[in-house]
Amino acid sequence: MLKFAVFLKPYKKETILGPLFKLIEAILELLLPTMVALMINHGVGKGDTHYVWQMGLLMLLMTILGFGSSLVCQFYAARASQGFGTTLRNTMFKHISSFSYADLDKFGTPSLINRITNDVNQLQTAVAMLIRLVIRAPFICIGAIIMSMILDFRLALVLLAATPILALILYVVITKASPLYRLYQKKLDKIALVLSENLTGVRVIRAFAKRGAERVKFNAASDDLTQTAIRVGRISALLSPATLLVVNGAIIAILWIGGIHIQYGSLTQGEIIAFINYITQILLALIVVTNLIILFTKAATSAARIQEVLDTQASISDTAATSTSIDREEASEHGAVPAISFDHVSFGYNKTGQLALSDVVVNIYPGETVGIIGGTGSGKSTFVNLIPRFYDAVEGRVQVDGIDVRQYKLEQLRQKIGIVPQKALLFTGTIANNIRWGHEHATDEEVAQAAAIAQADEFISNLPEKFDAPITRGGLNLSGGQKQRLTIARAIVGNPQILILDDSSSALDFATDAALRKSLRENSTSMTVLLVSQRVSSVQHADKIIVFDEGRIVGIGTHEQLMSSSDVYQEINHSQLSTQEVDQ
Repeated sequence: MLKFAVFLKPYKKETILGPLFKLIEAILELLLPTMVALMINHGVGKGDTHYVWQMGLLMLLMTILGFGSSLVCQFYAARASQGFGTTLRNTMFKHISSFSYADLDKFGTPSLINRITNDVNQLQTAVAMLIRLVIRAPFICIGAIIMSMILDFRLALVLLAATPILALILYVVITKASPLYRLYQKKLDKIALVLSENLTGVRVIRAFAKRGAERVKFNAASDDLTQTAIRVGRISALLSPATLLVVNGAIIAILWIGGIHIQYGSLTQGEIIAFINYITQILLALIVVTNLIILFTKAATSAARIQEVLDTQASISDTAATSTSIDREEASEHGAVPAISFDHVSFGYNKTGQLALSDVVVNIYPGETVGIIGGTGSGKSTFVNLIPRFYDAVEGRVQVDGIDVRQYKLEQLRQKIGIVPQKALLFTGTIANNIRWGHEHATDEEVAQAAAIAQADEFISNLPEKFDAPITRGGLNLSGGQKQRLTIARAIVGNPQILILDDSSSALDFATDAALRKSLRENSTSMTVLLVSQRVSSVQHADKIIVFDEGRIVGIGTHEQLMSSSDVYQEINHSQLSTQEVDQ
């Protein structure tokens, strides 16, 4: 947890002054029992009313001063802890944003959300308690023992005898609880995963009448989490009563021994009352300490989970980048340089699993429209995901404009590429704002032109607010085809050199799909377009078609060439078109 002290650097004043004010409160609190003893011995015992009032007013003043010190500490603790949490959360978000697809797959979205919210909140609370109580509670314990030793050393030995018993109780509880807290956090990730899947796939669940099955699944995960929480709670719950038992046993022993001392005149009534007050202070401080130990045990588990994220170096970064100003004109000065080149590229999603792409060799030149087709799981999406460097090839090189993609700055590489993923995703805002994601400084005319090319102007013009029409979370107020057309417009508005459409017209009817392809041909003569599709009709008019099968390229050519040379392409055609259409 000490590694996170760097996030408290902007709040040095708060982290220093906060505990100091709490220390002032603790000192004043420790003096009160002694003043009570003086009041009883010299005021009440001797009938000196003036002395009682004088000491009472002084105690009231000390109480007010202690209360004020406590308020100042609370203020500083709130500022420091909230600032710490904000800074840590922002750092985590920035770091997670740099992760590649592979890094995100490693942790999983639900786990990352839990770590950036719940785990950061645990540390934030720990920082607040650190400033408010970590100095006060031990100081009260030690100070009360010292003050009681000053009053009567023999009685104080009872407290010292109880100390190793308390330490043993703390050790047992911490060693038993820590592993369970780690297990609890993992099960919290699991229930977040189940909940995320249910909320995301609610339409599918209802369509297949699986609400009952999913309810059982959620209840099982919830019950599993509950059982772990109960086990942790039972162990943690032992801490306070065990502490109370030991301390109350010490109080009984002190009262018994103290009574003997009073009987023999070696201890006054005021001193025994002060002694009991000090023991009560120790008891309350120990209860605070036990709660702090539970809190810091949780925080340590959360800190380890957060540190795991921060220690994970992004598998794809700019560290190897050597090129900062590459453009297509420079690249093509020495001859016809492919816009995209795959040089014996192989790729697998994990080191031990089957390769998703094997020995892929292909060149795609500027201005070409290339269709990419193949069966489900044949490697089409994997192929295009290597171009913007969402993943890095295991073997071989992927080049853009004759330069290895690993030599580009990521931002520079991705500015060259407009990509429309398989799943159309929009963000909360307006239609215009969503299209401008592709080019934030795009004018209204450029936004309208991109929408027209993407065939989105048809439904936008029918909306009352036109381009200012609101879009709800994820674009849920639009149909699948409308979302796909807006995501295409978003990719086009930036005027990229390479446009990748990854099965992005699957929700479009044939007429709209044909109109989209025609519009792209007319408006993107200098743009390299990659059309990934399951439909033969979507790719058959491309300049060339790349056919994938089980991670390998099994055919490259025009529609006519592949119909006579590629068995896989012929099979796809026969499965989608009638005999007459195939003959034509």
